[in-house]
Amino acid sequence: MSIQARFQLHRGDFSLDVDLHIPSRGITALFGPSGCGKTTLLRAIAGLERCPDGFLQVDDMQWQQGKTLVPPHQRPLGYVFQEASLFPHLNVRRNLEYGLKRVAVTKRKISLDRAIELLGIAPLLARKPHKLSGGERQRVAIARALAVSPRLLLMDEPLAALDVTRKQEILPYLESLHRELDIPVIYVSHSPDEVARLADHLVLMEAGRVSASGPISEMLTRLDLPLAQGSDAEALIEATVAEHDEAYQLTYLDFPGGRFTVAHKDLPMGTKVRLRIIARDVSITLERQSNTSILNIFPATVDEIVPAGSAQVTVRLLAGGVPILSRITRKSAALLDLVPGKPVYAQAKSVALLA
Repeated sequence: MSIQARFQLHRGDFSLDVDLHIPSRGITALFGPSGCGKTTLLRAIAGLERCPDGFLQVDDMQWQQGKTLVPPHQRPLGYVFQEASLFPHLNVRRNLEYGLKRVAVTKRKISLDRAIELLGIAPLLARKPHKLSGGERQRVAIARALAVSPRLLLMDEPLAALDVTRKQEILPYLESLHRELDIPVIYVSHSPDEVARLADHLVLMEAGRVSASGPISEMLTRLDLPLAQGSDAEALIEATVAEHDEAYQLTYLDFPGGRFTVAHKDLPMGTKVRLRIIARDVSITLERQSNTSILNIFPATVDEIVPAGSAQVTVRLLAGGVPILSRITRKSAALLDLVPGKPVYAQAKSVALLA
C-alpha cells in the first residue's frame, strides 16, 4: 500500500511538477530549500491547492482523479501548521472537541482521551491558548489533528516557530506518535536534525520537483546526492539495545555489522534505537586496531569513493550491508589504496543516540 500523488501547478515563476510514490506507513519527510515547493505539495495533498489534472490515492482511497476530487473537508486527514492557530476564545478541551463534530462516532479510531494522553496535555485542558507556551500550543494543535482520527497526518514545519528549548520539549512527543500510532505522516521540514530524528522515508525537493526519494538511511548515504557531500554528511543506523554494562555505565547496541558501545541509556532490552554517525568522525584502517581508545570498530567493505573538495574524499562503506560514510583526505585514501570491494575496518570516534 502506498500514497501516490501526481500534481502540476503553475503560478507566476514557480511550477510544481511531481510524480510521487511514498509508503503509507511511518514518517515521510519532504526536505529541501525554502521555495522548493514542499508546502505547496502538502497543500495539494490536502486539497487546498487546486491542480485540475492531478491524481491522489492514499492506500485504497482515491482523493483525486483529474477534475474529480474529494473536497478538503471530506478527506480524512489532519493538518498541523507552523502556527498552532487555536481558537483564542475556547479553552484547550473545547479546541480539541471542535473538530470532532465532522467525524461520526463509528469512524473515530483515536479517542480524544488517547490523543490527550499521547501529547501529555491533560494538565492544560482548562487553559485558554494565551496561557500556553509555544510548545504547549503546538502539542494541542497536534492532538486536535489526531482527534479527528485521520487516515493521513500532514505536518508543515510544526517546530519552525519554536526556539531550541521548545523543540526539544516537543520532539519526544512526535517520536511517541511514530512508535504508537499506525498513521502515515508527511512531514515538511528544512531542519536536518528533525529529519534525521523522525523520518523513515525522505523526499528531496528542488525547484518544484522531486530530485530523489527513498528510505532515509539510503538517501543520506547516496554519494550522488548533496546530503552526502556537505560537511555534515552522516549515516543513520537502526540498532537494538542488547546489554547494559553497569560497571562502566555503558549500553551495547547490536546492528547487522556488529555491536556499538554508547554511554549508558536507561532503555529496556530489545528497544529499537537510531544512531547517527557523522562522516568526519569515521576513520579507516586496514587492520583491526587493539591499542586504541576507540570502542566502535567494525569490519567493512569499501563500496564507493567520490571527491569532497580538492583535498578530501567521501568513502561509502558497508558494514554487514549497512552503509556508513567516512570523510578522509585524498592522501589517506591513496596511502590505504582504497578501491571498491576492499576489506577495511571502520572506526567511529563519536556516535549519537537519537531515539
